[in-house]
Amino acid sequence: MAKPASSVPDVLAPYLSCVFCGINPGRFSAAAHAHFANPRNDFWRLLHDAGFTPRLYDPVEQFELLALGFGVTNAAYRMTPGSGDVRRGDFDVSRLEQLARDLHPRVLAFVGKEAYRGCFGDRPELGPQLRTLGTTGLFVLPSTSPANAAVPYEERLRWFEALRTWIEPTPRQAVRALVVDATDRVLLMRFENPANGDVWWATPGGGIDEGESDEAALRRELLEEAGLRDFEPGPVVWFREHVLPWDRHLWRQRERFHLVCVEHHEVVPTIELVREHVYGHRWWTLDELEQSDENLAPRALATHLRALLRDGVPAEPLDVT
Repeated sequence: MAKPASSVPDVLAPYLSCVFCGINPGRFSAAAHAHFANPRNDFWRLLHDAGFTPRLYDPVEQFELLALGFGVTNAAYRMTPGSGDVRRGDFDVSRLEQLARDLHPRVLAFVGKEAYRGCFGDRPELGPQLRTLGTTGLFVLPSTSPANAAVPYEERLRWFEALRTWIEPTPRQAVRALVVDATDRVLLMRFENPANGDVWWATPGGGIDEGESDEAALRRELLEEAGLRDFEPGPVVWFREHVLPWDRHLWRQRERFHLVCVEHHEVVPTIELVREHVYGHRWWTLDELEQSDENLAPRALATHLRALLRDGVPAEPLDVT
């Protein structure tokens, strides 16, 4: 049976900084066709006081949030007199997963613990979560409903201000190695987010420590992750910049990919990689990459690798974002 359409429209667009996710429409919102329309709901006042909006918006002005980089949706579409009337089956986490895949918001902020718990089944703490939806970070705010009046306004405002700070990623420089052997196989590491089981394959590498050179960072990372000591760091062939939610933090990571050619190499890490969320490695042929439905980072890794093997080192590093 199809889920009922919402009486309150989604306020969404691609690549928003933050999408706020309420639990479901109440009677005031359904009547106004606007999110958080109950005059006793503090959502819009908290947005303004925390610095998300330049003035106090009326709920009917909700689409003006898009110009500021923000959006609004609900975890459940069905209108109920109160959030206590929402049933487990009303929640549709697959819709939020698709929203993250299609629109790539930087952060999805649940307005209230029950909105998050209805989707994922576990009771969260307030603040940033270990779980992500792909590359979208998750944050849980206190409920802004008048039913949550026992929590002082100042306390709720503190969490909205924390979110306002958190959605601005911290810049991070990183170096990665495109390790290719004599048979044109490339070495990839298997990363996994233990909070939700998301898996992806990426080249070895990581963040550059303060005062560390690219070469020193590259040698350290390849020694730790692959046990590779004797190699010559090749030229930078690719770069990419992306926002990465990792361990309850948002990074704006700029990565430089060095080509590292080896005859052959047996991978023997020199540190415990599980703490880095690395759970194995594999040498991939180009054909295997092109035929795989695994999540690769960067997404077009196979296409760019084929061009590199065919055409050689580019005159200038290519953007593979």
